[in-house]
Amino acid sequence: MKENPIILFDGICNFCNGAVQMIIKYDRKGIFRFASLQSSFGEQLLSTKPELKKLDTVILVSNGKIMTESTAALNILKELEGWPKVFYLFIVIPLPIRNFFYKLFAKYRYKMFGTSVTCMIPTKEIRNRFLS
Repeated sequence: MKENPIILFDGICNFCNGAVQMIIKYDRKGIFRFASLQSSFGEQLLSTKPELKKLDTVILVSNGKIMTESTAALNILKELEGWPKVFYLFIVIPLPIRNFFYKLFAKYRYKMFGTSVTCMIPTKEIRNRFLS
């Protein structure tokens, strides 16, 4: 049985929380599960993969494969319904160029969108899609 892909996101980042809300809206089949990097699930993954700790990125775990940075973001968009799926076309841009812009945005996202003191609390309707 194939497990649902898991998106690990920065739970205190306002942009990241907004992105999770957008993913939920366009993931009408409920494919993705979510966990913040600050959750026990996120901390456990980071403890087993210390090389991920130094990255400032969304992490996608799918079929035992770990994707980060622009590759993770684009593979998430690929699975969504509606207009967000169109952005998967950026996959044709060479990885070093994609990740350069991804890292640049990640570096300034707190300044542009701010942070929250606490992680997002999911509503009853979507709580089952969140891990720890």
